[in-house]
Amino acid sequence: MKNDIYLGLGSNVGDKTKFLMEAIHLLGERLNILKTSRIYSSKPVGYTEQDIFLNMVLYCQADMDIKSLFNFVKEVEKKVGRVERFRWGPREIDIDILFFNDEVYSFDDLVVPHPRLHERDFVLIPLMDINPDLIHPVLKKSIRELLEELKDRYVL
Repeated sequence: MKNDIYLGLGSNVGDKTKFLMEAIHLLGERLNILKTSRIYSSKPVGYTEQDIFLNMVLYCQADMDIKSLFNFVKEVEKKVGRVERFRWGPREIDIDILFFNDEVYSFDDLVVPHPRLHERDFVLIPLMDINPDLIHPVLKKSIRELLEELKDRYVL
């Protein structure tokens, strides 16, 4: 069974574009990448004394379960050269599973969809490139609606 998967990619260390492209290449070895967003820049969240991020979203399909996908994503991050520093710290590559079908998962090390995804313009804006009508499985609102709500709360 082909699962619909949306991945968020970010980088803010070194050659950011190179790291994003390398991650896409490696992800494409096991995932059928159907759409890619444009690359956007954003200010860091949490620890703000660091360089800007480049962010993008991929829409993929694969016939692997959520745990296998999570393990594969962690392998790709390691191959690209991610160095674990500290929470909210700089990253060569960061790959998040944004959506897996329209399902909800909560494990010790993984929550899908991310519980604060609707607050993050750096995720919602690239998602708009791919599927503005995608419905968030918990909030029951489209990406377009979530971004509109975010604009009401923050100056983007």
